[in-house]
Parts: sequence; structure tokens; C-alpha cells
Amino acid sequence: MKEEADNGPPNRELYALLHISPEASDEEIRKAYRQWAQVYHPDKYQAPQMKEIATENFQRICEAYEILTDENKRQIYDIYGMEGLTSGLELGPKLSKAEEIKEEIERLRRKKEQEKVSAHVRPSGSIVAHLSLPKFLDGEGIMRGMSMSSEVQSQISKRNVIAIGGNMEVRGNSGGGAASAVLRHQISSDSSVEFMASAGLRALIGVQASRNISRHSTATIGLTMSLRDGSFNLSNYWTRQLSETSEGNIQLVLGPESSVAVGWQKKEEKMSAAGEIKFGTASFGASAHYTRRFSSKSHGRIAGRFGSTDLELEVGGGRKISDFSTVRMLYSIGIQGIFWKFELHRGGQKLIIPILISRHWDVMVATGAFVIPTSLYFFLKAFILKPYFLKREKQKSLEKMERTSAQVREARAAAEKSQQLLQNVAIRKRNVQIERNGLEITKAVYGNHKALKKRDESGDVQDVIASQIIDVTLPLNFLVNDSGQLKLHEGVKKSGIMGFCDPCPGEPKQLLVEYTYGGERYEVVVDDLQGLLIPQKAHRL
Repeated sequence: MKEEADNGPPNRELYALLHISPEASDEEIRKAYRQWAQVYHPDKYQAPQMKEIATENFQRICEAYEILTDENKRQIYDIYGMEGLTSGLELGPKLSKAEEIKEEIERLRRKKEQEKVSAHVRPSGSIVAHLSLPKFLDGEGIMRGMSMSSEVQSQISKRNVIAIGGNMEVRGNSGGGAASAVLRHQISSDSSVEFMASAGLRALIGVQASRNISRHSTATIGLTMSLRDGSFNLSNYWTRQLSETSEGNIQLVLGPESSVAVGWQKKEEKMSAAGEIKFGTASFGASAHYTRRFSSKSHGRIAGRFGSTDLELEVGGGRKISDFSTVRMLYSIGIQGIFWKFELHRGGQKLIIPILISRHWDVMVATGAFVIPTSLYFFLKAFILKPYFLKREKQKSLEKMERTSAQVREARAAAEKSQQLLQNVAIRKRNVQIERNGLEITKAVYGNHKALKKRDESGDVQDVIASQIIDVTLPLNFLVNDSGQLKLHEGVKKSGIMGFCDPCPGEPKQLLVEYTYGGERYEVVVDDLQGLLIPQKAHRL
């Protein structure tokens, strides 16, 4: 199957069309085909218009049946979709056995991965501009210093990665810089080795080896030698997976500045946190941070550092302004003074601007430095930023709707035609369920999840909202089986079900179902690829 991260969800439209599971056997496929053929066979209809609709849908059913009952075609479809069957992808006529197709598919996969690896270059870097408000007010300029770092990482072969980088820093009348190179070699799937060299302010050479010592544990050992004084540094680093979302680590460094550190990290969908305690021959310290994601675009952060050379509390937040860019504003107070910090992250690049507000702890200054920008942010967010982004999203949505309007109209027309053929059987099934006091689908709508939410909140259907959803009450009543159950399969896009269509291509979709069973009312909302089995007590209102 194709990986979702690279190619989206696997191809499942034909399974949705026959209303079967992607793991369905040949017998289940034949049974589903016979059932749908009874509904859509053209000979069952006398009216020319109905016969034409039936013929069109019957051909779709036959095509799905032909592909899914052919072992070779089904394998190609599962991986490459209909495009793979129409283009061949160098398969089909050249190969006849299923084993040969599997081997060829794996060969093409490896070739694609190698091409991707060979062309893979990842640049990263950061610019930090230190500003000072007290210096500016004293007429001494605003810059305290600046530092820059950059690195380019390239996969030179399947097992080898090279990274070349450098950094420079200027503080007042002094400065320095360094250049570094790292060669990483993947010995096996469980172990790797790195060779590194650095020239400049901290000239050194070193080697580091890593190995997965168990399913949940990794160990790293490194040895570096300073080219300035000939001193050696030996480091050991162990990590252990504590749970699905957290891990712990221990680091031991032996050298001119020996230390031992114990850390912990946890990362979940809505939050991330980390902490570390470090004891060394010359210093000790502890640090921790907590990040909370309020939505897919915004987050808040609080961090603290305490030790023999540091005491600082930092609080702030950030917002994603595009697919690749995030802005963040932080407020910190500590022994070095009171700071504002602005950050821009785009891809692997960072721009960080710490602004020194005051070198001294003053209650009025500290309070004002926190309250004023915070109030300004919420004012801008409420009256300028949020309206602007909502307007921009609405404009993008309208533009997308205009681009896909012809495609959606065609899909809606096909869905309405399919529903015409399902109508008589669906009504008969619904009446039987009503007589038995069984499962009756009273309302079902499918489409843009935002449009569904607005529809429920407003209580009516506006033109824009209505264009992004489709009523599927009839086809779901048709799919209710004789025992009074409805099952939609996991991992299958619902837009492919007979009588459905995709009313908003490229947008996340959900299905809202309201139904009655045993005289009681139920309601459930499921995502596009989520399975559904009703009735269930958990859905009862």
C-alpha cells in the first residue's frame, strides 16, 4: 500500500462502490456484485431515462468487479489506483504471475526511494539578532550582538549523509566563528557511525557511534579531541522509550568539564513537555518546558531554567501563519534582565530577535513588559488578525469551489441519478424497519466538516453551506441490512459509495447520521475514513 504521508490514503473507491471491505474475499466480492447487479441491470427498467442511468451505473459495477476479482489488477489498484491500471506503470503486459508483479513493484519502490534519497538536500540555519532598549535610549545604538549558523545536509548515497556547516558570532568588539563537517554512515538498520571535524574557535575532531540495543532503547558513545589543547571528551548517551508518547535519557560526559544529566520528554497531539537535571564539576542546573496546542495553528509555551549560572522564567506563544511558517513571541525574566523575544520559523530556517528591556528587576517594568504586549496581541488578534485570516480562508475556499464547481456538479448529477435507482428499494426497506420499530435513518448528510457544523448551529441551509454537503439519507437507508444494521467499512472514502459524491474536493469531510431505533433517537458523526456500525447505545441522545 502507498504510504499516507507521501501519497495520501490508499485507493479504495472501488471497494466503496461495491460496499465491501478492502480485505474482502473473492466470494464476498462476487456476492456484492450480484446484489448490485440486481439493482442496476438495465433490463429491469423500461423508461429510456432510467435505463440510461442504470446502464451507466451497471458499467461502473462491472468494471469494479472485473478489477477486484483479478488478482494482478487488484494488487496494482491497491497500490497505484486507477492510474496504475491505465498507464501500466511498466507492469501488466510484461508480467503474468502475482509473484512477478510483487517483485516489480518492490523494485520500482526501491528505485523511487533511491532517486528521492540522491536528490535530498536539507538546508537549515538561524540568525539571532540581540537588541537592547537601554542602549538605544542612552544613544549607544540598539545592537548588542549577532550570531549566525548554517548547515546543509545531503544524502550522498543510500547509507551515507554528509553535513557541512558553520557559525559566526559578534559581541561588541569581539567575535569568532567555526566551520564543521560531519559524515554519517548507516552500518545497518540498528547502528550508525559519525565522523566529525571542526575548525575555528573550537577546533576538534571526533567520532560517534549509535546502536539500538533493544526495541525501546538506544545507546550512543562519542569521543572528541580538541586541536587547541589536546584534551579528550568521552560522552555516553542512553535513551529509553517509556511509553508510546514519552522517553527518558541519561547523558554522561567525561573530560575537562565532566557532567551527568537525566532528562525526560513527552509528546502528544495536544501537548509536549520536557525536563532535565544536570550536575557538572563546574556547575549544576535544571530546565523544563511545557507547550500546549490550542488548535492546529496556535500554541502556548512556558519554560524555566534554574542553576548555578542561570535563573529564568519564560512564557509566550506562537501561531502558524502558513504551511511552512510559524511566528512566536516570548516574554522572559531572569538574572540577565527582562526580555522580549520574537521568532520566525520557516522550514529549517529561524530568525530570532531577543530584545533586552531592562537589566534590573523592577516590578513596574516587569509588569508593563508583560501586560502591554499581551494586551496589544489580543487586541490585534480580535479586531485585525482573526478577521483578516477568516476573510482570506473564505476567499481561498470560494476560489477552490469555483475551480472545482464543474467537477462537483457532474459528481452531484451522477449521485442523484444513482439515488433515483435506489429510491424504491430504500423506501421499501425503510417501511419494513418502521413496522418492526427497527433502524430508520431519519437524516444523513455528508461533506465539509465545517459546513456541517455551521449547518447545525444556524439551523438552516445557506447556499454556500449547501454546496459543500450532500443529503445521503436515501442511500444509507438502502444499505441497512435485513437484520436492521448499517455498516460502513474502515479506511474507505465514503464519497465512493453509491448515491454519494465528493461535494468539496480537497477538504476534510465528515458524515452526520441521525436515526431512530426502538422508538429512541440517536446521532453520530464520523470522519471520512472512519468505520461506522449502527445502532449503538453510545449514539443515543
